[in-house]
Amino acid sequence: MRPLTDARLDRAAGYELMAQLQDEQAQLSTLAALDGLAPGFPDWIVTTLFGGTYQREGLSLRDRQVANLAALTAMGGVEPQLAQHVRASLRVGMDPAEVVEVMVHLAPYLGVPKALAGLRVAAAALAEAEAEADAGGGAGVPAGAA
Repeated sequence: MRPLTDARLDRAAGYELMAQLQDEQAQLSTLAALDGLAPGFPDWIVTTLFGGTYQREGLSLRDRQVANLAALTAMGGVEPQLAQHVRASLRVGMDPAEVVEVMVHLAPYLGVPKALAGLRVAAAALAEAEAEADAGGGAGVPAGAA
């Protein structure tokens, strides 16, 4: 068997990207709680996903977020992760109308119930982001994204 191409796994790049996609509170609440339950697992996620898969060439960060929104909506039952990715989509420059349009676009492919479930999660996450931005929290909808 010929050698396989080395995978790029960059822990530092993973944590840097995680900081770009999620505010500090989201990182702490997700990673710290998970590390208490399954020590080392959050670092594995950040290193392999954000420091590996996300570092590959071929898709922009925005395109990756569209794919994430579609996949998580299709899966269903992953509302906390979908809400985090709605917020991450805003952080990479998608506007709220685009996030909503992704969900609407999914209806003929996934079925109306899953699209509606995705819209409910998106609406709540978008409202929360807008409220944080209005309160000056800085973690809400980025300037120019609303």
